[in-house]
Amino acid sequence: MSKIEWNEQFDTGIDVIDQQHRRIVEYINQLDDLRLKDNSRDEIAMLINNLVDYTMTHFAFEESLQEEANYPYIAAHKKVHDQFRERVAEYQARFNKGENVTRLLNSMLVTWLLNHIKRDDADFAEVVRNHLKQKNAQPASAFDEMKKILFKPLF
Repeated sequence: MSKIEWNEQFDTGIDVIDQQHRRIVEYINQLDDLRLKDNSRDEIAMLINNLVDYTMTHFAFEESLQEEANYPYIAAHKKVHDQFRERVAEYQARFNKGENVTRLLNSMLVTWLLNHIKRDDADFAEVVRNHLKQKNAQPASAFDEMKKILFKPLF
């Protein structure tokens, strides 16, 4: 799997969301690095856990912005997030049972994330941007509460 190169087609125009997406891309690229270097299962497990924790926190943050902006399709967007959670949990369970799923997991993450950002996140971005403009604000209050989790070091 090749590295994900961030480019402007992935930008939502919501800086904090774009920063979080870039961080998820860093995790995915690091997973690929660990897989290729045949690192220890403990290192890979720690990275997978960090990636999952960060992504779940990101989802919660994204959903809180959608709720605040009265995004009409929040239930559908949350369902997509829930389906992703289930898929990743299956990979984690398989990994924890000793199966080498890092290549499959990495491939799924790359495909899912890029499609999700370009389709699903693009759909809500305008509504949230307009809401933030009306408030003349950035989503600081919710973001400040999650900062410690969202920007913790990769290792």
